[in-house]
Amino acid sequence: MTRRQLLRHGAWFGSAVVLTVGGGEIVSHLVGSGHQQTATGPGTLSIVQLSDSHLGFRGAANTDVTGSFSRAIERVNSLDSRPDFVVHTGDLTHLATPAQFDQVKQMMTGLRTGQVHTVPGEHDAIDDAGQKYRSAFGAGSRGDGWYSFDAKGVHVIALVNSLNLKKLGHLGADQLDFVRKDVAGLSSDTPIVVFSHIPLFALYPAWGWGTDDAVLALSYLRRFASVTCLNGHVHQLFTKTEGNVTFHSATTTAYPLPHPGDGPAPAPVTLPAGRLRQALGIRDVTYKRGSGSPVVRDRDLA
Repeated sequence: MTRRQLLRHGAWFGSAVVLTVGGGEIVSHLVGSGHQQTATGPGTLSIVQLSDSHLGFRGAANTDVTGSFSRAIERVNSLDSRPDFVVHTGDLTHLATPAQFDQVKQMMTGLRTGQVHTVPGEHDAIDDAGQKYRSAFGAGSRGDGWYSFDAKGVHVIALVNSLNLKKLGHLGADQLDFVRKDVAGLSSDTPIVVFSHIPLFALYPAWGWGTDDAVLALSYLRRFASVTCLNGHVHQLFTKTEGNVTFHSATTTAYPLPHPGDGPAPAPVTLPAGRLRQALGIRDVTYKRGSGSPVVRDRDLA
């Protein structure tokens, strides 16, 4: 991306992403930017992704993370139709305190949706390998908090790759075995949606933006016609397609991070006040099963 694109993408915090799955087509867009229509109809699955709310963060990059997360929730609730469920792809909190977990849980009860599903980020497991996270959000999950479910013919898998960190994200043998067994009995035409905190592709390994054993996990999914992997962690939008697998990295509701390689480390970026206007633009990503790559369209609305 150019510097201008980075600044635009960095200003997209306090937002959420809507993903609709229907008829073999996956479409995503940011809410709150004038593009409020969501696909509806029998068999269409509507998912909203929130990520990296970092409740408890204190810094110049965002002095009111509670307010920006509240605005994201308001935008979700303003959609023309209620999503089937909302996923939060980790770093719900900044310091993993019981009070921060309680705050984010209470705030998400205000979402107008059928269900809310979460996975932990590394900030949700700072001092206890995710035990406080699982006490708050781990009901019905396995191991470190992974699980799966079905919704309108789509199989959804929640993975945890942010707890046993050396540098890159890590799934581990038990979770890999779970994925293998979980999809073994599914038909190859079943749409698959996977969500995790850290990307399942090597976005920028020098900063830990990747998962060291993701290749094996993805090998169990290659036979499926349509696989969509959602992640947070990087605080900006990226889309990558490898064959039948499309990866979407989500924006944040807290603070922007620099473009990969722009600086020595992914530290919070403090933008000029004029850059913090919400909804500076919108990215529409359309992925059709069997197509080579998503069609990405950026447009300014400001």
